[in-house]
Amino acid sequence: MQIIVDADACPAVVKDILFRAAQRMKVQLTLVANQFLRTPPSPWIRAIQVPAGFDVADARIVEIAEAGDLIVTADIPLAASVIAKGAFALDPRGEWMSAENIEERLSIRAMMDQLRGSGVQTGGPPPYAPRDGKNFAAQLDRFLAKNIASR
Repeated sequence: MQIIVDADACPAVVKDILFRAAQRMKVQLTLVANQFLRTPPSPWIRAIQVPAGFDVADARIVEIAEAGDLIVTADIPLAASVIAKGAFALDPRGEWMSAENIEERLSIRAMMDQLRGSGVQTGGPPPYAPRDGKNFAAQLDRFLAKNIASR
């Protein structure tokens, strides 16, 4: 089991939580981005820089993800792809995407894209709040406690 992060848009607070968790739990953490990422020196933490381009980082994440891995992403199509491989998907706000809810999320995303395409101003997600970081940390801790114990 490893943790893979869609790191280009991942909030810094989430990366910090993940760095500490990887060290504490001795679990491999891989950050994938199309830009250089500074990571703390650790045998448990690595960064992969991919070329710039549409969905290049997502394709690399899908390529390296395996069943049982935890993928941290807010990207719904990426989450759908890794869930199909048997991985788990957690967004940076601490919300799980799963086989049970991913189709609904994909449908809502498609509808919002269609509205934006027709000129409707839909706004974006709310600003990342401290409670989002706390919720993410709590969900991550529960996941690691359950899945590290079963190794």
